Amino acid sequence: MSESVELMKVIQTGFHRLSKGQKIIAQYIMNNYDKAAFMTAAKLGEVVGVSESTVVRFANTIGFDGYPQLQKQLQEMVRTKLTTVQRIEMSSDYSNKTSILKNILKSDMENIRTTMEEIDGTAFEQAVKAITEAKNIYIIGLRSSTALAEFLGFYLNFIRDNIHVVTYTIGDIFEQLFRIGKDDLVIGITFPRYSTRTLKAFEYVKSRGAKTIAITDSVLSPLCTNADYTLIGKSNMESFVDSIVAPMSVLNALIVAVGIKEKKNISVSFANLEDIWNKYNIFSSDKDD
Repeated sequence: MSESVELMKVIQTGFHRLSKGQKIIAQYIMNNYDKAAFMTAAKLGEVVGVSESTVVRFANTIGFDGYPQLQKQLQEMVRTKLTTVQRIEMSSDYSNKTSILKNILKSDMENIRTTMEEIDGTAFEQAVKAITEAKNIYIIGLRSSTALAEFLGFYLNFIRDNIHVVTYTIGDIFEQLFRIGKDDLVIGITFPRYSTRTLKAFEYVKSRGAKTIAITDSVLSPLCTNADYTLIGKSNMESFVDSIVAPMSVLNALIVAVGIKEKKNISVSFANLEDIWNKYNIFSSDKDD
């Protein structure tokens, strides 16, 4: 099923073939797909008053290999549409039965697991090569992606020259990008709800001939439209907080891989930095003054 919007049509078309219990599930999903998207099969069954096995059979009946595949399709439908208020309402599910801490940790672990399965190893290697070869590197990550952009820029700056983290300053972000050319690289970072400013900036730099790396949650992300290379970092979190654990792990891998390629440069840079850190007491010592 290539288009998420087709899901509702599939449910409606096959409604007459469903059992009584499955029709209850179908009706609930059509009316509350934004909530159902983040429910387990057991939770959905509990909410509508049917068994978990009935939910699984429902998914099979409408053409999915299992409930996880149906759930993924639902999540693609709503990920870019959920408002902060809706996310706050959904986050209450984390406090049920087990602790919030364990539920959040489990969710982040699942994001990392899914990222490992879906990330393109070839695209990763190409992205590393593009970073080592670019004349200038611009990193764009706005709103909740700002922390990721700053983190990536912080470490790449130790490895090589001409690293620019594009941020909101006294001027607009386009004023920080207007000199960009075909020998430059732009790394764009955005997750649902996708930043319009990041998408427009990516469109602009692509028109200037720059190479682009998209770091986002899915190949369906609008950022991928203007990307030469796409790196997936899952950020699923049914809460008002965006999960950046898996994306951060992808950035860690990217930094280490680039560092290995630039090993000689790193050794010189960090030797100089150690002298500066020691001279100006940048880090605290275990010894008493």
